[in-house]
Amino acid sequence: MYEEPRGRDWRKSSHSGTDGDCVEFAIDGERVLLRDSKDPTGPVLSFTRAEWIAFVRGTRDGEFDLG
Repeated sequence: MYEEPRGRDWRKSSHSGTDGDCVEFAIDGERVLLRDSKDPTGPVLSFTRAEWIAFVRGTRDGEFDLG
């Protein structure tokens, strides 16, 4: 589990709705951090930049499509 330092600059997508159902991200050196915006003190997922880039590319390329 990643221990998050206080005062981190968390951001969320401009495409997020107003109902609060979204994730937030922050950059920590060479790590990309994700958390649930509804639970800011909850768990934080941590990815290397290479892992994050691979995930974003896979998403864009339809690698995770269920259909």
